[in-house]
Amino acid sequence: MDLYIGLKVLWWVLLGVLLMGLAIMVGMDMGVGTLLRFVGKNDGERRQALNVVGPHWDGNQVWFILGGGAIFAAWPTLYATSFSVFYIVMILLLFSMILRPVAFEYRSKVAASKWRDSWDWVFLVSGFLPMFVYGAAIGNILEGVGFHFGWDGQYYQTESFIWYLLNPFAILSGLLAVSMSIYQGGAMLMLRGTDPISSRARNYASTAGLVAIVLFVIGGFMIAGMHGYRLISGDPGMPANAVSGQVVHLASGAWLDNYAAQPILWLVPLIAIAGMLLGAMMLRANKPIIGWWLGAIAWIGILGTVAASMFPFLMPSSDNLNQSLTIWNASGSRYNLIWMTIFTAIFVPTILSYTTWCFRVMRGKVIKPDPADDHAY
Repeated sequence: MDLYIGLKVLWWVLLGVLLMGLAIMVGMDMGVGTLLRFVGKNDGERRQALNVVGPHWDGNQVWFILGGGAIFAAWPTLYATSFSVFYIVMILLLFSMILRPVAFEYRSKVAASKWRDSWDWVFLVSGFLPMFVYGAAIGNILEGVGFHFGWDGQYYQTESFIWYLLNPFAILSGLLAVSMSIYQGGAMLMLRGTDPISSRARNYASTAGLVAIVLFVIGGFMIAGMHGYRLISGDPGMPANAVSGQVVHLASGAWLDNYAAQPILWLVPLIAIAGMLLGAMMLRANKPIIGWWLGAIAWIGILGTVAASMFPFLMPSSDNLNQSLTIWNASGSRYNLIWMTIFTAIFVPTILSYTTWCFRVMRGKVIKPDPADDHAY
Protein backbone atom coordinates (compact mmCIF):
# COMPACT_ATOMS: atom_id res chain seq x y z
CA MET A 1 0.00 0.00 0.00
CA ASP A 2 1.23 3.49 -0.86
CA LEU A 3 2.41 5.41 2.23
CA TYR A 4 0.03 8.30 1.60
CA ILE A 5 -2.97 5.97 1.33
CA GLY A 6 -1.87 4.17 4.47
CA LEU A 7 -1.61 7.46 6.36
CA LYS A 8 -5.11 8.43 5.27
CA VAL A 9 -6.51 5.15 6.60
CA LEU A 10 -4.46 5.50 9.78
CA TRP A 11 -5.84 8.96 10.42
CA TRP A 12 -9.35 7.77 9.74
CA VAL A 13 -8.79 5.23 12.55
CA LEU A 14 -7.20 7.85 14.82
CA LEU A 15 -10.10 10.22 14.24
CA GLY A 16 -12.41 7.46 15.40
CA VAL A 17 -10.25 6.88 18.49
CA LEU A 18 -10.43 10.57 19.40
CA LEU A 19 -14.20 10.66 18.90
CA MET A 20 -14.50 7.59 21.11
CA GLY A 21 -12.34 9.18 23.79
CA LEU A 22 -14.55 12.27 23.65
CA ALA A 23 -17.74 10.21 23.93
CA ILE A 24 -16.48 8.09 26.82
CA MET A 25 -14.62 10.62 28.96
CA VAL A 26 -16.38 13.92 28.22
CA GLY A 27 -19.70 12.09 27.90
CA MET A 28 -19.23 10.70 31.41
CA ASP A 29 -18.88 14.22 32.84
CA MET A 30 -21.86 15.43 30.82
CA GLY A 31 -23.90 12.53 32.18
CA VAL A 32 -23.14 13.55 35.76
CA GLY A 33 -24.31 17.08 34.94
CA THR A 34 -27.50 15.77 33.35
CA LEU A 35 -28.22 13.56 36.37
CA LEU A 36 -27.27 16.13 39.00
CA ARG A 37 -30.78 17.32 39.87
CA PHE A 38 -32.10 13.76 39.96
CA VAL A 39 -29.46 11.91 42.00
CA GLY A 40 -29.01 14.82 44.41
CA LYS A 41 -32.12 15.78 46.35
CA ASN A 42 -30.44 18.48 48.39
CA ASP A 43 -27.46 20.81 48.13
CA GLY A 44 -25.06 18.53 50.00
CA GLU A 45 -25.81 15.54 47.78
CA ARG A 46 -25.41 17.62 44.63
CA ARG A 47 -22.07 18.97 45.80
CA GLN A 48 -20.98 15.42 46.51
CA ALA A 49 -21.98 14.36 42.98
CA LEU A 50 -20.05 17.27 41.46
CA ASN A 51 -16.96 16.35 43.46
CA VAL A 52 -17.02 12.86 41.94
CA VAL A 53 -15.95 14.34 38.58
CA GLY A 54 -14.53 17.58 39.97
CA PRO A 55 -10.86 16.54 39.85
CA HIS A 56 -11.12 15.18 36.30
CA TRP A 57 -13.66 17.06 34.20
CA ASP A 58 -11.28 19.76 32.94
CA GLY A 59 -8.59 17.19 32.12
CA ASN A 60 -11.12 15.14 30.16
CA GLN A 61 -11.80 18.18 27.98
CA VAL A 62 -8.51 17.43 26.23
CA TRP A 63 -10.38 14.85 24.12
CA PHE A 64 -12.68 17.58 22.82
CA ILE A 65 -9.68 19.76 21.94
CA LEU A 66 -7.78 16.86 20.38
CA GLY A 67 -10.77 15.90 18.25
CA GLY A 68 -11.15 19.42 16.85
CA GLY A 69 -7.40 19.79 16.39
CA ALA A 70 -7.10 16.46 14.60
CA ILE A 71 -9.87 17.37 12.16
CA PHE A 72 -8.30 20.77 11.56
CA ALA A 73 -4.83 19.35 10.85
CA ALA A 74 -5.50 15.96 9.25
CA TRP A 75 -8.79 16.71 7.46
CA PRO A 76 -8.75 20.45 6.65
CA THR A 77 -11.50 20.24 4.02
CA LEU A 78 -13.74 18.35 6.44
CA TYR A 79 -12.99 20.87 9.20
CA ALA A 80 -13.83 23.90 7.06
CA THR A 81 -16.98 22.35 5.58
CA SER A 82 -18.39 20.82 8.77
CA PHE A 83 -17.87 23.96 10.83
CA SER A 84 -19.70 25.90 8.11
CA VAL A 85 -22.54 23.40 7.72
CA PHE A 86 -23.08 23.07 11.46
CA TYR A 87 -22.25 26.66 12.33
CA ILE A 88 -25.32 27.36 14.48
CA VAL A 89 -25.03 23.93 16.07
CA MET A 90 -21.38 24.61 16.91
CA ILE A 91 -22.32 27.94 18.49
CA LEU A 92 -24.91 26.18 20.68
CA LEU A 93 -22.34 23.53 21.57
CA LEU A 94 -19.63 26.03 22.48
CA PHE A 95 -22.06 28.23 24.42
CA SER A 96 -23.20 25.29 26.56
CA MET A 97 -19.63 24.11 27.09
CA ILE A 98 -18.55 27.61 28.14
CA LEU A 99 -21.36 27.71 30.70
CA ARG A 100 -20.34 24.39 32.25
CA PRO A 101 -16.92 25.38 33.65
CA VAL A 102 -18.46 28.64 34.89
CA ALA A 103 -21.07 26.57 36.72
CA PHE A 104 -18.36 24.40 38.28
CA GLU A 105 -16.48 27.42 39.54
CA TYR A 106 -19.35 29.63 40.72
CA ARG A 107 -22.12 27.29 41.89
CA SER A 108 -20.95 26.85 45.48
CA LYS A 109 -19.41 30.29 45.98
CA VAL A 110 -22.72 31.76 47.16
CA ALA A 111 -24.81 29.98 49.79
CA ALA A 112 -28.18 31.23 48.50
CA SER A 113 -30.43 28.35 47.43
CA LYS A 114 -31.79 30.17 44.35
CA TRP A 115 -28.24 30.87 43.18
CA ARG A 116 -27.21 27.23 43.46
CA ASP A 117 -30.47 25.95 42.02
CA SER A 118 -29.99 28.15 38.94
CA TRP A 119 -26.52 26.73 38.35
CA ASP A 120 -27.90 23.21 38.75
CA TRP A 121 -30.18 23.92 35.78
CA VAL A 122 -27.10 25.10 33.89
CA PHE A 123 -25.46 21.75 34.60
CA LEU A 124 -28.52 19.97 33.23
CA VAL A 125 -28.57 21.99 30.01
CA SER A 126 -24.79 21.95 29.54
CA GLY A 127 -24.75 18.18 30.09
CA PHE A 128 -27.71 17.26 27.90
CA LEU A 129 -27.24 19.66 24.98
CA PRO A 130 -23.62 18.88 23.94
CA MET A 131 -24.23 15.13 23.92
CA PHE A 132 -27.48 15.56 22.01
CA VAL A 133 -25.68 17.72 19.44
CA TYR A 134 -22.85 15.17 19.24
CA GLY A 135 -25.26 12.34 18.40
CA ALA A 136 -27.50 14.44 16.15
CA ALA A 137 -24.52 15.61 14.09
CA ILE A 138 -23.47 12.01 13.44
CA GLY A 139 -27.05 11.18 12.50
CA ASN A 140 -27.19 14.09 10.06
CA ILE A 141 -23.92 13.03 8.45
CA LEU A 142 -25.30 9.53 7.86
CA GLU A 143 -28.29 11.05 6.08
CA GLY A 144 -26.12 13.31 3.94
CA VAL A 145 -25.56 17.03 4.28
CA GLY A 146 -26.84 19.66 1.85
CA PHE A 147 -23.72 21.39 0.57
CA HIS A 148 -21.66 21.72 -2.60
CA PHE A 149 -18.63 23.59 -3.91
CA GLY A 150 -18.44 26.04 -6.78
CA TRP A 151 -15.82 25.85 -9.55
CA ASP A 152 -13.55 28.05 -7.45
CA GLY A 153 -13.89 25.94 -4.30
CA GLN A 154 -16.41 28.29 -2.66
CA TYR A 155 -18.71 26.45 -0.23
CA TYR A 156 -22.52 26.64 -0.61
CA GLN A 157 -25.13 25.34 1.82
CA THR A 158 -28.58 24.38 0.55
CA GLU A 159 -30.50 23.00 3.54
CA SER A 160 -31.81 24.70 6.67
CA PHE A 161 -30.49 24.38 10.20
CA ILE A 162 -33.88 23.14 11.45
CA TRP A 163 -33.76 20.13 9.12
CA TYR A 164 -30.24 19.29 10.20
CA LEU A 165 -31.00 19.22 13.90
CA LEU A 166 -34.63 18.18 14.17
CA ASN A 167 -35.25 15.41 11.67
CA PRO A 168 -36.35 12.09 13.25
CA PHE A 169 -33.15 10.11 12.70
CA ALA A 170 -30.97 12.92 14.04
CA ILE A 171 -33.17 13.23 17.14
CA LEU A 172 -32.91 9.47 17.72
CA SER A 173 -29.12 9.62 17.33
CA GLY A 174 -28.94 12.54 19.75
CA LEU A 175 -31.04 10.72 22.35
CA LEU A 176 -28.84 7.64 21.96
CA ALA A 177 -25.77 9.73 22.76
CA VAL A 178 -27.53 11.28 25.77
CA SER A 179 -28.58 7.83 27.02
CA MET A 180 -25.00 6.55 26.84
CA SER A 181 -23.79 9.72 28.54
CA ILE A 182 -26.22 9.16 31.42
CA TYR A 183 -25.08 5.54 31.60
CA GLN A 184 -21.39 6.45 31.88
CA GLY A 185 -22.03 9.29 34.29
CA GLY A 186 -24.26 7.10 36.46
CA ALA A 187 -21.64 4.34 36.53
CA MET A 188 -19.04 6.84 37.78
CA LEU A 189 -21.42 8.14 40.46
CA MET A 190 -21.94 4.56 41.60
CA LEU A 191 -18.20 3.92 41.64
CA ARG A 192 -17.17 6.98 43.65
CA GLY A 193 -20.37 8.13 45.32
CA THR A 194 -22.11 6.84 48.42
CA ASP A 195 -25.75 6.08 49.14
CA PRO A 196 -28.29 7.47 48.46
CA ILE A 197 -26.56 8.97 45.39
CA SER A 198 -25.11 5.62 44.36
CA SER A 199 -28.47 3.81 44.47
CA ARG A 200 -30.26 6.52 42.53
CA ALA A 201 -27.48 6.61 39.94
CA ARG A 202 -27.71 2.83 39.54
CA ASN A 203 -31.41 3.06 38.66
CA TYR A 204 -30.94 5.87 36.16
CA ALA A 205 -27.80 4.41 34.56
CA SER A 206 -29.08 0.86 34.13
CA THR A 207 -32.33 2.17 32.65
CA ALA A 208 -30.38 4.45 30.31
CA GLY A 209 -28.37 1.44 29.11
CA LEU A 210 -31.54 -0.43 28.19
CA VAL A 211 -33.00 2.64 26.49
CA ALA A 212 -29.77 2.96 24.49
CA ILE A 213 -30.18 -0.61 23.23
CA VAL A 214 -33.69 0.13 21.99
CA LEU A 215 -32.60 3.36 20.28
CA PHE A 216 -29.56 1.67 18.73
CA VAL A 217 -31.64 -1.19 17.28
CA ILE A 218 -34.30 1.18 15.94
CA GLY A 219 -31.53 3.30 14.40
CA GLY A 220 -30.09 0.20 12.76
CA PHE A 221 -33.39 -0.58 11.05
CA MET A 222 -33.67 3.04 9.94
CA ILE A 223 -30.16 2.91 8.44
CA ALA A 224 -31.00 -0.34 6.63
CA GLY A 225 -33.89 1.41 4.84
CA MET A 226 -32.06 4.71 4.38
CA HIS A 227 -30.60 5.89 1.08
CA GLY A 228 -26.88 5.49 1.64
CA TYR A 229 -23.88 6.58 -0.41
CA ARG A 230 -21.76 4.32 -2.57
CA LEU A 231 -18.34 5.28 -3.96
CA ILE A 232 -18.17 3.95 -7.51
CA SER A 233 -14.74 5.26 -8.46
CA GLY A 234 -12.06 7.48 -6.97
CA ASP A 235 -8.29 7.53 -6.56
CA PRO A 236 -7.31 6.77 -2.94
CA GLY A 237 -3.99 8.54 -3.48
CA MET A 238 -5.52 11.76 -4.80
CA PRO A 239 -4.63 15.11 -3.18
CA ALA A 240 -7.31 17.02 -1.27
CA ASN A 241 -9.79 18.05 -3.95
CA ALA A 242 -13.49 18.03 -3.19
CA VAL A 243 -14.71 19.17 -6.62
CA SER A 244 -13.51 16.34 -8.86
CA GLY A 245 -12.00 12.91 -9.08
CA GLN A 246 -14.74 10.56 -7.82
CA VAL A 247 -18.14 9.18 -8.72
CA VAL A 248 -20.76 8.57 -6.01
CA HIS A 249 -24.19 6.99 -6.29
CA LEU A 250 -27.14 7.09 -3.90
CA ALA A 251 -28.90 3.78 -3.22
CA SER A 252 -31.27 2.35 -0.63
CA GLY A 253 -29.40 0.22 1.89
CA ALA A 254 -25.98 1.26 0.59
CA TRP A 255 -24.74 1.85 4.15
CA LEU A 256 -24.82 -1.94 4.57
CA ASP A 257 -22.52 -2.62 1.60
CA ASN A 258 -19.41 -2.98 3.75
CA TYR A 259 -21.19 -5.46 6.00
CA ALA A 260 -22.22 -7.53 2.99
CA ALA A 261 -18.65 -7.48 1.64
CA GLN A 262 -17.08 -8.28 5.04
CA PRO A 263 -19.61 -10.20 7.21
CA ILE A 264 -17.20 -10.13 10.16
CA LEU A 265 -18.14 -6.45 10.56
CA TRP A 266 -21.48 -7.56 12.01
CA LEU A 267 -19.53 -8.25 15.19
CA VAL A 268 -19.17 -4.50 15.71
CA PRO A 269 -22.89 -3.70 16.32
CA LEU A 270 -23.18 -6.94 18.30
CA ILE A 271 -20.35 -5.71 20.56
CA ALA A 272 -22.28 -2.47 21.08
CA ILE A 273 -25.48 -4.29 22.07
CA ALA A 274 -23.62 -6.76 24.28
CA GLY A 275 -21.77 -3.93 26.01
CA MET A 276 -24.97 -2.03 26.76
CA LEU A 277 -26.91 -5.11 27.91
CA LEU A 278 -24.18 -6.67 30.04
CA GLY A 279 -23.24 -3.24 31.38
CA ALA A 280 -26.79 -2.59 32.58
CA MET A 281 -26.78 -6.00 34.24
CA MET A 282 -23.48 -5.28 35.99
CA LEU A 283 -24.76 -1.96 37.29
CA ARG A 284 -27.88 -3.62 38.64
CA ALA A 285 -25.58 -6.14 40.35
CA ASN A 286 -23.63 -3.24 41.96
CA LYS A 287 -20.48 -3.84 39.94
CA PRO A 288 -19.83 -0.31 38.63
CA ILE A 289 -16.21 -0.85 37.59
CA ILE A 290 -17.15 -3.65 35.20
CA GLY A 291 -20.25 -1.71 34.17
CA TRP A 292 -18.21 1.42 33.36
CA TRP A 293 -15.79 -0.51 31.14
CA LEU A 294 -18.63 -2.31 29.40
CA GLY A 295 -20.17 1.10 28.71
CA ALA A 296 -16.88 2.22 27.16
CA ILE A 297 -16.89 -0.92 24.99
CA ALA A 298 -20.48 -0.16 23.99
CA TRP A 299 -19.44 3.36 22.89
CA ILE A 300 -16.64 1.82 20.80
CA GLY A 301 -19.17 -0.53 19.22
CA ILE A 302 -21.67 2.26 18.49
CA LEU A 303 -19.15 4.56 16.82
CA GLY A 304 -17.44 1.59 15.18
CA THR A 305 -20.78 0.61 13.63
CA VAL A 306 -21.11 4.06 12.09
CA ALA A 307 -17.51 3.99 10.85
CA ALA A 308 -17.88 0.53 9.31
CA SER A 309 -21.06 1.64 7.53
CA MET A 310 -19.66 4.89 6.14
CA PHE A 311 -16.14 3.92 5.08
CA PRO A 312 -14.63 5.63 3.10
CA PHE A 313 -17.06 8.57 3.52
CA LEU A 314 -16.51 11.36 6.05
CA MET A 315 -19.36 13.71 5.14
CA PRO A 316 -21.51 12.83 2.12
CA SER A 317 -23.18 15.61 0.17
CA SER A 318 -26.87 15.22 -0.58
CA ASP A 319 -26.65 18.21 -2.94
CA ASN A 320 -23.81 17.05 -5.19
CA LEU A 321 -23.00 13.37 -4.64
CA ASN A 322 -19.65 13.51 -6.41
CA GLN A 323 -18.45 16.27 -4.07
CA SER A 324 -18.98 14.14 -0.97
CA LEU A 325 -16.03 14.27 1.41
CA THR A 326 -14.18 10.97 1.76
CA ILE A 327 -10.93 9.95 3.41
CA TRP A 328 -9.38 10.03 -0.07
CA ASN A 329 -10.26 13.59 -1.12
CA ALA A 330 -10.44 15.50 2.18
CA SER A 331 -7.14 14.72 3.91
CA GLY A 332 -4.11 16.88 4.50
CA SER A 333 -0.89 16.49 2.56
CA ARG A 334 1.41 13.49 2.91
CA TYR A 335 4.03 15.62 4.69
CA ASN A 336 1.40 16.93 7.09
CA LEU A 337 0.09 13.46 7.95
CA ILE A 338 3.60 12.14 8.58
CA TRP A 339 4.33 14.85 11.15
CA MET A 340 0.86 14.51 12.69
CA THR A 341 1.49 10.79 13.14
CA ILE A 342 4.82 11.44 14.88
CA PHE A 343 3.28 13.94 17.30
CA THR A 344 0.32 11.65 17.95
CA ALA A 345 2.62 8.73 18.76
CA ILE A 346 4.19 10.91 21.46
CA PHE A 347 1.26 12.80 22.97
CA VAL A 348 -1.67 10.34 22.93
CA PRO A 349 0.21 7.76 25.08
CA THR A 350 1.24 10.66 27.33
CA ILE A 351 -2.39 11.75 27.74
CA LEU A 352 -3.51 8.18 28.43
CA SER A 353 -0.71 7.78 31.00
CA TYR A 354 -1.43 10.92 33.02
CA THR A 355 -5.19 10.34 32.83
CA THR A 356 -4.72 6.84 34.22
CA TRP A 357 -2.41 8.19 36.93
CA CYS A 358 -4.88 10.90 37.95
CA PHE A 359 -7.77 8.47 38.29
CA ARG A 360 -5.58 6.08 40.26
CA VAL A 361 -4.33 8.74 42.67
CA MET A 362 -7.83 10.14 43.25
CA ARG A 363 -9.62 6.81 43.49
CA GLY A 364 -12.00 5.94 46.31
CA LYS A 365 -15.32 7.19 47.60
CA VAL A 366 -16.21 10.89 47.70
CA ILE A 367 -18.02 12.00 50.84
CA LYS A 368 -20.43 14.87 51.25
CA PRO A 369 -18.45 18.14 51.67
CA ASP A 370 -18.84 20.31 54.73
CA PRO A 371 -21.36 23.15 54.10
CA ALA A 372 -18.70 25.72 55.00
CA ASP A 373 -16.09 24.26 52.63
CA ASP A 374 -15.88 26.71 49.72
CA HIS A 375 -12.95 24.85 48.14
CA ALA A 376 -15.08 21.85 47.19
CA TYR A 377 -17.51 22.20 44.30
